[in-house]
Amino acid sequence: MPGFVEQPEPVQVPGLVHLHTGKVRDLYRNEAGDLVMVASDRVSTYDWVLTTGIPDKGRILTRLSLWWFDQLADLVDNHVLSTEPPPGAPADWEGRTTVCRDLDMIPVEAVARGYLTGSGLAEYERDRTVCGLALPPGLSDGSELPAPLFTPATKAAVGDHDENVSYEEVARLVGSDTATQLRQATLAVYGRAREIARDRGIILADTKFEFGRPRGAGEEAPLVLADEVLTQDSSRFWRKDEWEPGRPQRSYDKQFLRDWLRNESGWDPTGSTPPPELPAEIVEATRAAYTEAYRLLTGMPWD
Repeated sequence: MPGFVEQPEPVQVPGLVHLHTGKVRDLYRNEAGDLVMVASDRVSTYDWVLTTGIPDKGRILTRLSLWWFDQLADLVDNHVLSTEPPPGAPADWEGRTTVCRDLDMIPVEAVARGYLTGSGLAEYERDRTVCGLALPPGLSDGSELPAPLFTPATKAAVGDHDENVSYEEVARLVGSDTATQLRQATLAVYGRAREIARDRGIILADTKFEFGRPRGAGEEAPLVLADEVLTQDSSRFWRKDEWEPGRPQRSYDKQFLRDWLRNESGWDPTGSTPPPELPAEIVEATRAAYTEAYRLLTGMPWD
């Protein structure tokens, strides 16, 4: 089954309890009960975590998430408490650590789609729907949708696919009030982020969010935006000046390495053999895409 090519050993830090090693982040709990999230340079694709990392990826995406949390602060609260690594942490945790509130998480990937691509395109070509929502004829790869869609999914374990589910299924899973709040918050945050990105030359094609509530607060409490937000690990960023429906779009993410793996390496993404190591030029091209998106969005150079 796809997953880690080699499961990384968690770093042991005094005062922290290791909770989970995900595809690209490691999660700990500190003595105060807060969560400590450490973004790695690991990269995942086709449900595999590759042996080759992308230098600075963890820091780039952490800093980009923090920038987005600031842009969205008037729309939705977030889980960030601090960015200081705990005492005794390795030096390379600097810039990739986020100390967060421990929330009661909503067990739904809150996905917003503004353009037709990926699994949505495959479903549309088959059924003229995306996650069961009917769309008009005549759309193609990269088409802008008539309006952004809330297309939720259930969160998968490492090595498994997230599974698209209907809005009705979300309502059955978490209750109708929470489902309504999820949809409203997802589309509001996506709408704000899409406009910010568009003004900076980037199309935000789709993205996914995770929400929770303060521990024990109940369904009356407002949703809190958690995890990372609006980075290349959770979003598709396209070049606005090159956008042209009817073909795959050039992106600011790990598409370089996906294309190399699928088209040039000889590796079969549908098989059970682990993917090969990435060549240096693919690693550098991927890193360059990440840093360029950071520069365009924030207006600040990556240093």
